Amino acid sequence: MGQNILQDQGLWREAALINGHWVTETPHGSYPLYNPATGALLARLPRCQEVETTHAIESADTAFRQWRHTTAKHRAEIIRRWYELMVEHKEDLAKIITLEEGKPLAEARGEMDYASSFVRWFGEEAMRVRGDVIPAPKSTQHIVALKQPVGVCAAITPWNFPAAMITRKVAPALAAGCSIVVKPASQTPMTAFALGELAMRAGIPAGVFNVISGNDTRIIGGLLTSHQLVRKVTFTGSTEVGRVLLRQSAETVKKCSMELGGNAPVIVFDDADVDLAVEGIMAAKYRNTGQSCIAANRVLVQDGIYDQLVQRLAERTQELKVGNGLDDGVQIGPMIDEAAVTKVEEHIANAVAAGAKVLAGGKRHALGSAFFEPTVVVDVTRDMTIAKDETFGPVMPLLRFHTDAEAIEMANDTEFGLASYLYSQNAARVWRTSEALEYGMVGINTGLISTEVAPFGGVKQSGLGREGSQYGIDEYLEVKYLCWDGLGAPA
Repeated sequence: MGQNILQDQGLWREAALINGHWVTETPHGSYPLYNPATGALLARLPRCQEVETTHAIESADTAFRQWRHTTAKHRAEIIRRWYELMVEHKEDLAKIITLEEGKPLAEARGEMDYASSFVRWFGEEAMRVRGDVIPAPKSTQHIVALKQPVGVCAAITPWNFPAAMITRKVAPALAAGCSIVVKPASQTPMTAFALGELAMRAGIPAGVFNVISGNDTRIIGGLLTSHQLVRKVTFTGSTEVGRVLLRQSAETVKKCSMELGGNAPVIVFDDADVDLAVEGIMAAKYRNTGQSCIAANRVLVQDGIYDQLVQRLAERTQELKVGNGLDDGVQIGPMIDEAAVTKVEEHIANAVAAGAKVLAGGKRHALGSAFFEPTVVVDVTRDMTIAKDETFGPVMPLLRFHTDAEAIEMANDTEFGLASYLYSQNAARVWRTSEALEYGMVGINTGLISTEVAPFGGVKQSGLGREGSQYGIDEYLEVKYLCWDGLGAPA
């Protein structure tokens, strides 16, 4: 069991957190959790369904009625303590991430830095929620706009970043004065439970932060999106599931923020710094074994440097070390499950059948299980599945383009619009291209764009709303307008 490698074994919780209590059993039985690198059983967790989810929602509503009236300073102090505990227990939290999700331990440590940064940032933002006094049309009136917490929130989070995808939702909700019910992915709930344990230690009141366990996601998600007491739904995951949650939330007209699928292009112009482009593309493609919503899904290279860049990327890809994320020096861990591996295989087979060539990797790794070789596929065309769909794995397809207009048209030829990247040393070209790209985020001469201080989110079918930055807390606030008349004319 995973707790044996932790310094603080109290962070290993095989239970749901509801109203400040750890629920170890339900009438619905349990489900197993496995390590994707070894296939070993990590835990058996209680399956929550309607009764447990309803209890969590009602507990959150009761807790909200008190939490919303605490001062911003008080909330900020508690959230700061939560942040400090996350920093103190960073190594244990990183090990939990690697055990259940598979990413290399060095990356898991990086995720914990990223995750805790949202807690620190939004704890401070709690003190900066301000309304407005608006000039009134009559001398006897005052007009005031207040910002108030939206109410009980529901967060449904993915498996690929099991800490960061929780903190960048929970931290702004708590800072705004909301309570929240979190349904983490059934593949990676242990990180969420550990964060809940630390939140309790920090002094976050019972019921303000609840974590539901279980693999009956349709039942839990359906209740979170339909329950009258839930006023806000936030989700990170596929566009397909996001559409379902939006439809379900429409019946009770909930506030929604959605961070959905991506098909991120990297455009490398012929005037790019090739060394910089290689480093950025490797980071944007292979972070978390390519299992990231902002991972480079298509690399579009101008004809003049195509052959040079292809060779450099293939050489670097072949040098990557694959293995169990707990082993030293590992850069590529396992994929999350067999279905993910099968999808990668299908995308490669479709491309090769249509004329593409595998320059590096291309098959399951000798380690077996869910391991797959980091792969470079060249001579890809835009009609191939690998260029149209989000692969979500360690596969880098390279496409050739000739003109700036062609690159922009190729990049925008998708229903998605989350992240994009470009490499050029020409300021005018950078500006024109950045404005023309139909994406919520553009990385310019960098493959690393995620930070708590910037607004993360997409356009088109990649989502609604923003997370992080000063804009992130607005997703958990409502604006109330007060029109106060009868004050008399000014003296």
